[in-house]
Amino acid sequence: MAKKTHFKKSETRVYKEQLLFLRARLRGDVSTMADAALKKTRSEAGGELSSMPIHMADVGSDNFEQEFTLSLMESGEETLEQIEAALERIEDGAYGICVECVGRIPKARLNAIPHTPHCVKCASQLQSG
Repeated sequence: MAKKTHFKKSETRVYKEQLLFLRARLRGDVSTMADAALKKTRSEAGGELSSMPIHMADVGSDNFEQEFTLSLMESGEETLEQIEAALERIEDGAYGICVECVGRIPKARLNAIPHTPHCVKCASQLQSG
């Protein structure tokens, strides 16, 4: 059985509002990025839709930009999943408790990354391992 949160209801309400705002912002950003990644470029001659860049160097630039956008979208999707899980932990009364060691996550860490499921120690162990 997981420990219960060490926050008062008013404190968890603040984190919940932050998470909801972040989720809304990311959902908008992800759909905007998806539109941008799929958008076709207009050719300079006549304004017709074309997916072919004029210069070969543009091919590399366009591919890089598309890959970068898709990478950001993937990262955004992972963050959205973490936000949803954090909202569930709030509802379950387990917000602010590390999912690995069941220790408290410091408020300073939650203020910086409100969707984090790990304390600093566990997060650094997971990243290095």
